[in-house]
Amino acid sequence: MLITQQDTILIVDDISTNIKVLLDFLDNSNFTVSVAKNGESALRKAQEELPQLILLDVMMPGIDGFETCRRLKANPKTKDIPVIFMTALSDVLDKVKGLQLGAVDYITKPFQHEEVLARINVHLELRKTQLNLVQQEKMSSLGQLVAGVAHEINNPVNFIEGNLHHAAHYLHQLLKLLHLYEIYTDDSIPDIENYSKSIELEFIKKDLCKLLSSMRVGTERIQEIVRSLRIFSRLDEAERKSVNLHDGIDSTLMILGSRLKQTQKHPEIEVVKKYANLPLVECYPGLINQVFMNILANAIDAIQSFVKEKGQIRITTEVTADEKSVLIRIADNGVGISEDVKQKIFDQFFTTKPVGNGTGLGLAIAYCIVVEKHGGTLTCHSKLKEGTEFIITLPLYSNPEEVGDI
Repeated sequence: MLITQQDTILIVDDISTNIKVLLDFLDNSNFTVSVAKNGESALRKAQEELPQLILLDVMMPGIDGFETCRRLKANPKTKDIPVIFMTALSDVLDKVKGLQLGAVDYITKPFQHEEVLARINVHLELRKTQLNLVQQEKMSSLGQLVAGVAHEINNPVNFIEGNLHHAAHYLHQLLKLLHLYEIYTDDSIPDIENYSKSIELEFIKKDLCKLLSSMRVGTERIQEIVRSLRIFSRLDEAERKSVNLHDGIDSTLMILGSRLKQTQKHPEIEVVKKYANLPLVECYPGLINQVFMNILANAIDAIQSFVKEKGQIRITTEVTADEKSVLIRIADNGVGISEDVKQKIFDQFFTTKPVGNGTGLGLAIAYCIVVEKHGGTLTCHSKLKEGTEFIITLPLYSNPEEVGDI
């Protein structure tokens, strides 16, 4: 797996010498390091920064490492952050207690740099692998569900659509026969004349054709939805394919369509598309659709939390100047992102949404899919209260040397 983002590690220790030793070699090992000198400070920093891993001293003034770990694991925002205890204690019971509280490992003082680095890397890699497996399983299940729903809808819709053609033909014949009866029947029959007026026969003759036409439009709309579901349900395809990216964007917008409409709480969101004439792109289409879904869903959330009148999402596609890649811009007029938050948006588990409303995985997975799986780029331009733009660059053809495992 390619290293694309600097992992953040929180060191929690009250001894300045220990902090300096760890800080020096972790910084030299390309980690971003944050420091807390007691348990209370560690709990605050973990909540605010959501580091990828915590090195936690056991013996500290105030609340000790065990209690700090217990509180970290009790907090929904920090419970999944791996905790490695640092201790000079060799007692097995102390180690067992730490592991029972949710720690993943122990590092014994005095520190051996190679051992510390090896344990950190192992647990960071395990965490990333676990997150990716969970996300892949979730998206694969979603793909199977969507494909199944599309199939179940498609069969009866095709039956209706096929019979509408015959129904229109039969109706035309019946109306023609009725017209002939009206022409060649000389004597008016009161009962027939009265009944014709009571059912508004003249209106029925005109409206029947319109009714069938509207039914045909409805079935075509359902068929479009089914087609979008089938395109989006490519989530478990294991091979690269040359696809039209516009189909993936449109299918995602179709699925999110209900969230774009005006409600009592939220304004209508207009989607402005400026599509260039793109060539087919060699990619994993289901994964790329997942990227579109994550970014577009976030754009809708940003608009709904900020815009009071009309929201807007602008989608622009183009071929890059060197004609080796395609570029997709997705911009919104939502709440925007501060500089501090922008530095962390691609970190796993980082989210600005309330607990239960976001996992902090969406953009991290999107980054992994675009950069590591496809050798592309994913960048963000944003200012607070001025909207956000995500820019995706995908190579037209795969380069196996640049592609890592997701």
